[in-house]
Amino acid sequence: MNLRTNILQKALLLVCCLFYLCNSPAFAQNGDTFQNPILPGFYPDPSITRVGDDYYMIHSSFSFFPGVPIFHSKDLVNWTQIGNILDRPEQLDLDGLGASRGIFAPAISHHDGTFYMISTLIDNGGNFVVTATDPAGPWSNPTWLREVSGIDPSIFFDEDGKAYITYNSEAPDNKPLYDGHRTIRIIEFDYKNMKTVGSPKILVNGGVDISKKPVWIEGPHIYKKDGYYYLMAAEGGTSVNHSEVILRSRDVMGEYVPYENNPILTQRHLPNDRKNPISATGHADLVETQNGEWWAIFLATRPYDKEDHYNIGRETFLAPVTWKDGWPIINADFEEVQYSYKRPNLPAAEKPKFPLSGNFVQQEDFKEGKLPFYWLLLRTPRAQWYSLSEPAGSLTLNLQSATLSDKKNLSFVARRQQHVTGSASTKISFKPTSANEFAGIAAFQSENNYYALGKTMSNGKEVVQLLKSEKPAGGSANGTTTVLAEKVLSRSERGKPLYLKTEFDKGNISFYYSTKEGDWKLLQDNVDGTFLSTRVSGGFVGTTLGMYATSQGKPSKSKATFDWFKYEGKDPIYDTLSTKK
Repeated sequence: MNLRTNILQKALLLVCCLFYLCNSPAFAQNGDTFQNPILPGFYPDPSITRVGDDYYMIHSSFSFFPGVPIFHSKDLVNWTQIGNILDRPEQLDLDGLGASRGIFAPAISHHDGTFYMISTLIDNGGNFVVTATDPAGPWSNPTWLREVSGIDPSIFFDEDGKAYITYNSEAPDNKPLYDGHRTIRIIEFDYKNMKTVGSPKILVNGGVDISKKPVWIEGPHIYKKDGYYYLMAAEGGTSVNHSEVILRSRDVMGEYVPYENNPILTQRHLPNDRKNPISATGHADLVETQNGEWWAIFLATRPYDKEDHYNIGRETFLAPVTWKDGWPIINADFEEVQYSYKRPNLPAAEKPKFPLSGNFVQQEDFKEGKLPFYWLLLRTPRAQWYSLSEPAGSLTLNLQSATLSDKKNLSFVARRQQHVTGSASTKISFKPTSANEFAGIAAFQSENNYYALGKTMSNGKEVVQLLKSEKPAGGSANGTTTVLAEKVLSRSERGKPLYLKTEFDKGNISFYYSTKEGDWKLLQDNVDGTFLSTRVSGGFVGTTLGMYATSQGKPSKSKATFDWFKYEGKDPIYDTLSTKK
């Protein structure tokens, strides 16, 4: 009898354990869940559209070229980059612009077989539209919309065949009542002739409650559901006070009534010392799946300390949308945005060849005839200064006179840093002939905030050198650099290929070199990584890591050849998530 009771007790305990595991977050990290962010690293201001069973998403690119990366997915979780919308110099003039200027907040839409992308080219033209019948391109040259005065435009196609552009604009009569006082405006858009119609109308003045002096109402989108037009926008600025608000009307031209429980998404009320924080949530877009589910994509940050330092920029997250009493609520079941949710009710797609979530190692061997889509240049290239065929299977950079401190196109080929913790390394063959010639690897946040590790000459000898940028003094047009560390290469090391590596861990960076693969020698550790954070550098981009070559203001015929570039991300948070997509 005692034996039978013992067996029954153990069986009951086993059933209880299985029930707990099947309903616990730890057990849920399998094929039924996905990891956030869905696009880690510098992929801000997401916009999405669905065409049948296919989803397309785009992001701001600022002064990087090519502009506006476009991704495709079947399941909202696994995304493959299929191109860059602005990939020709005649489409995108970024000359002379700072890293955080250029392309702001593009929005994508689809109507009657044509894709539309509308955006703002800050400091160099204003608002424009490009179109394509194939989202992978080619896309048209820009049609400029001079009547749309502001930023963050998006196009809404109504059921009656009319279209409208909503956008962020100045305060009424250009007389702001307080700093950050903006409006959301609407104007009819004749998409067949690619021009606006009539005059713009103010839909939102200041925000959902102007008595509270809301700031930076921006990123508007209109959706139609159950006879209502829903106007969604961001408030509070793109930092820790970021939020998403919603209003609705029976008429597309208003009057729009705000939801009484706004905002529908924010993390601004949470303590800044919480564990693994996701912060600055906002600038969202909504999409309805073919199965009737609603989901939101939005930008957010992952600060690594309570001072809100983050180096990797604003990233793209995905969360479910719940409709309550006729209003959409993002992340309704949680207070904190989650690193993992149950997947959308869509057939799981294959993982992309280029990894975009979780921890991963990715090495580029430059064996293709052109740079893969994820590689970035700074500003519009006007000449061919790199080669993938001399020799084949490598990337060769001409040493141009421009440096990372200049607002010019320069010899810099980079990718996004996508993890808080990780490394980037490369193998370079380069023989400098003077102290002004430098080539190696760089971690770039802005013209005034970057590190560069490379090979150069010092006092007539080949050295490995670590440079840190400095802000320009007084009225100086360009910044300068200071040498943080330097090591003379030994006689046996000279003339050999050089291996260079940067390891980053939150606010700490270390730099290594070697003439033998894997035999790393520390050049400098405990370098201040917060110098590359948005909190310190300002701006809207994240850190990019890449291959850099410069003659620092002087003419040069030298070249630097890179055999490969390896990136490794290993954020501890992902070790706790066992998602198998």
